[in-house]
This record gives sequence, C-alpha cells and structure tokens, in this order.
Amino acid sequence: MNKQIKVLVTGSNGQVGSELNALSHQYPALVFKFTDRSNMSITDPEAVESCFRDFEPDYCINCAAYTAVDKAEEAAAAVIATQINADAVELLARTCTAHNTKLVHISTDYVFDGTAHQPYRPDAATNPVSVYGATKLKGEQLAAAHTDAVIIRTAWVYSSFGKNFVKTMLRLMSERPAINVVSDQQGSPTYARDLAAAILDLVSKGKWVAGIYHYTNEGTTTWYDFAVAIKKLASSSCEVHPIPTSAFPTPAKRPSYSVLDKSSFKDTFHLNIPYWESSLKKCIEMMEVA
Repeated sequence: MNKQIKVLVTGSNGQVGSELNALSHQYPALVFKFTDRSNMSITDPEAVESCFRDFEPDYCINCAAYTAVDKAEEAAAAVIATQINADAVELLARTCTAHNTKLVHISTDYVFDGTAHQPYRPDAATNPVSVYGATKLKGEQLAAAHTDAVIIRTAWVYSSFGKNFVKTMLRLMSERPAINVVSDQQGSPTYARDLAAAILDLVSKGKWVAGIYHYTNEGTTTWYDFAVAIKKLASSSCEVHPIPTSAFPTPAKRPSYSVLDKSSFKDTFHLNIPYWESSLKKCIEMMEVA
C-alpha cells in the first residue's frame, strides 16, 4: 500500500490557498490540512511546531502573505509585513527542515524593479522598489537559507476568490459608464487556479528540484488591455480609457515591467502553462455560474 502524501497549506483563505482547496478533491493520493490565522498563525512558533508534530506533513505549501502593497509603506504595517513575509517564512523553513518536510513558497515579481526590457529569469538581479517587495525578497532568502525550498514567483494574480483586479474591474464596469486604467505597465496575468494546479502536479508527481522558479500564465499584456479583455468577456458597455502610471499615483511604486521567464519551471517540471486569455475566460465563466 502506498504511503499517503500529507500536504499542509498555509494561508488557505487567500487566492492560491482557496484554489488549492477547490482542487484538492482531484488529488485522492494527497491528504490535505488547510490552515489560516485562526488555526495556525505562521508567526507563532508553538502553533507551527504543534501543527507539524501532529500532522507530520510531507509538503508545506506556504500561501500566507501580507499583500497590502500600499499599506505596507506605512511604518506600522511594514513591521507586520516583515513578520509575515520574512520572519514567519524563516520559522516555516526551519520547521520544515526539522520535520523533513518539503517547502513550496510563493513569492512575487515585486522583488524586481521593473526596469528590464526582456523577461526576468529566476537568477536575474533583484532590486525591490517597495516595502512589500523587500519583505518578500527577504522571505525568499530566509527560505533558501534554512531548507531546500521550491520558491515560485508569480505576478498579477486573480481568481474567483478574494480581492483582485478582475473582480474590481467587473464591479467598476457594472457601476460606472467609464473607467481609467494604467496602460504603461506590462506583465502576465496569472489565474490562481492554474498556479494551484501546477503546484499540486509538482507535489503529486514527487519530482523535487529545489530552487527559484517563475510561474505566470503565458503571454504578456498591460493592465489596460487586461481590462479591455475583461470588458469584452463580460459584455460590458463601460468605456475603458488608457492612462499613464503618472496619472494614478500610489504610495508604493509598481514595477513597470513584470514579465517573468518561465522556461526553467517548464523544463524542470514538464508542465504546460495556459495562455492568459483562455484562463481569464474560464475564470469569468466560473464567476458567472457562481
């Protein structure tokens, strides 16, 4: 009889965590434990140790993160962001090593400054331009320092769960005759369900090659063109107007170029990645059914 593979998921109420939960029934060989702040705070050493000791996970998928990018620029919030995005990751990594658990850690394109003109490779120089990006980079470094983690950077994440660009656009398009959307930031949208499926395939196949990888959907676009695609799929009559980043100032600076090179992920784990347009269509169709 094959040994059951136990998978601990942190941050299970977030977009990726929720999608992992939604897909979990498709992986009968995996036994899941989904946690959030209410039943295992990743900043609490005793709670983390107790959970690992009781559940004995083979894998830990860390989806927990402080993601209020603009709020993180405030001093008090920056402390919390550091606790969750960096210090807690070190705790998880150390605990994974102690319990012989493999760590999958989710990171972000915000570790880059966005000044590149070709897709960022995983080994490209990092240079975060926001507090959020700096805390996530620190978390990557601490994860790698204390365990043989698979670190997956992603970008422009959306889902039928939680708060995200797609849901915001759908709401605004239903409320207003016209909206303005930034047109000079380029990246690749990521349907959280696709990322969750890729992670579960990685875990279920048991192929483990530690390192930093990139995962987004295929293709590139701008926030403006992303919004236009959402408008079309939603059959909205709302007018979408392009504006420069300078016309929409935010406390935290955004990378103007966030395209990530996914070749090492595809080559290592032999997984196909859907194009962003087809995934967006699936997500909106799912929202309409719900």
